Amino acid sequence: MNMRSVWALLLWPSLLTVSMPLDCKEEQGSLSGCTSISQEKLLDRVIHHAELIYRVSEESCSLFEEMFLPFPLQLQSSQAGYACITKALPMPSSKSEIQQISDKWLLHSVLMLVQSWIEPLVYLQTTMDRYDHAPDMLLNKTKWVSDKLISLEQGVVVLIKKMLDEGMLATTYSEQGLFQSDVQPEMLESVMRDYTLLSCFKKDAHKMETFLKLLKCRQTDKYNCP
Repeated sequence: MNMRSVWALLLWPSLLTVSMPLDCKEEQGSLSGCTSISQEKLLDRVIHHAELIYRVSEESCSLFEEMFLPFPLQLQSSQAGYACITKALPMPSSKSEIQQISDKWLLHSVLMLVQSWIEPLVYLQTTMDRYDHAPDMLLNKTKWVSDKLISLEQGVVVLIKKMLDEGMLATTYSEQGLFQSDVQPEMLESVMRDYTLLSCFKKDAHKMETFLKLLKCRQTDKYNCP
């Protein structure tokens, strides 16, 4: 186990305690829990959530590689052309495209990404439970990210209402057709598929963080955003 994994093990308990709460739903399922927070503070909390989700997804991916995927298989995975499940979504890709899209599209892009990953991460928890010797650290991280992603979705939905004056949104962007989990693959194929899911989610988590930070920058210094 390398030093990066050692530090991840040491810091994991404290990471759970420093996360600012973002749970918006109350007992009746409404989102009024976040509506009382100012737009600025809500955006800060959403960004903080996205940062933590990305950080933990990086750690999970590295831990998975060390535990289940020797380097030749990592190379094979990168060359096999496994497509990310969100590849078909209309996402800006280049820096110039990201800079040109509106605040509305930044928020809706984040929402599309978040909602597209909710079911696949639940599937990932289920499939990794079947692994022999899967470390609790990896399973706990995967569950933590899955739970926080739902909180992030709730926060983004309220943020859309606050910033764009739009009504509360249902789950508009469905992952149906993007992700199929009804067929149980062989073990090696399952490992490769799960690694692809983790790798793709890490990339999309970074996109969520980038889009939200750009949105924050536009609120404070519109003409000097990277």
